[in-house]
Amino acid sequence: MNHILIIGFVWPEPNSSAAGSRMMQLIALFTAQNWKITFASPAAETEHMISLENINISKAAIELNSSSFDDFITEQQPDIVIFDRFITEEQFGWRVTKHCPNALKILNTEDLHSLRKTRQESFKSDTTFSNDDLLHNDITKREIASIYRCDLSLIISDFEIKLLKETFKIDKNLLFYLPFLFKPITAETKKRWPEYKNRKHFVTIGNFRHEPNWNSILYLKKIIWPLIRKELPETELHIYGAYPPPKATQLHNPKEGFYIKGWTKNAKEIMSQARICLAPLRFGAGIKGKLAEAMLCGTPSITTTIGAEGMLDEESDWSGFVIDDPSKFAKAAVRLYNNESLWQQSQQNGIEIINTRFQEKIFCNSFLNQVSKLQKNLNKHRTENFIGNLLQHHTLRSTEFMSRWIEEKNRSK
Repeated sequence: MNHILIIGFVWPEPNSSAAGSRMMQLIALFTAQNWKITFASPAAETEHMISLENINISKAAIELNSSSFDDFITEQQPDIVIFDRFITEEQFGWRVTKHCPNALKILNTEDLHSLRKTRQESFKSDTTFSNDDLLHNDITKREIASIYRCDLSLIISDFEIKLLKETFKIDKNLLFYLPFLFKPITAETKKRWPEYKNRKHFVTIGNFRHEPNWNSILYLKKIIWPLIRKELPETELHIYGAYPPPKATQLHNPKEGFYIKGWTKNAKEIMSQARICLAPLRFGAGIKGKLAEAMLCGTPSITTTIGAEGMLDEESDWSGFVIDDPSKFAKAAVRLYNNESLWQQSQQNGIEIINTRFQEKIFCNSFLNQVSKLQKNLNKHRTENFIGNLLQHHTLRSTEFMSRWIEEKNRSK
């Protein structure tokens, strides 16, 4: 039985973010193998975090830049360590390597942070993003180095897999495409969904701390929603998400049909009651949890090219519309809202996307096989990853010295 140590950037909040849902999918996968799981994080506990103890997962609070982690990892002696995002690997990877050199190291990227951040910078500077921009970003260098230092990196989007292979020339043996993992939508599932005539209003969901979400809410408020509301004056837009700051709650305006609802414990129920999900994302990366959630609830959506990235192939039709122009976006929203047959076809498109691209049975066994293969051939795998060895050598020393300096500085206070 494998013992997996997951080092989380934050504690899992499956009802607050796609990253939280993704983490719980991985935990469910490991639990199904009867593997022992320990989840550790240096983050403060939050009101929306899941109770790990209730699902028989050991929980441990750890400290940054502290030798106490050395004692912790030595005592745990995990077979596999999963770093939740590259920042976590930067902070704890060298300690894992030093005290558990035979542990398989896996990086769960969530999304490519460098891609999201670089796109955000391009958007704010009003310049057109290109892959070349990534090459000059320091976050990119840090994230790619982290990928090389790990034995395997989980990539959630096929767009990002292609980017890493073609732009950064990363060996395919270091990458594993593992998208969202869902059970199939069956005819019985569909029967439980509210029908078109029993749904009303628009909805969007997303953690307010996530910059792409906040930007899209402002975009809706200032530009898109007034255009929709002009044509559909009786409709409302309900905006849900964890941690709404005062600047968000101040946007709440019932007269305009613009409702800031805040966190919800049951996103599926909220999504199932709405007729359409709106997600006008202008930058970001990975796969968008709100759009997958919409499809799982039979709710058509309208999004942008960025929003649909990693969820669509050339043969598939979107569960609604993919439009970047705000005026056309609003017109499509009105059309889809009023056209039952178009709405039903969009719903069916969503079912096909979920059932063809995100089936857990397709990916789970191949992932577990890859883990087993790497564990059996770890020395050979690492020997062939020369760049990883090179980075491990230099990073281990530089990161260690920096961390020890911070530790001593904190101790002298």
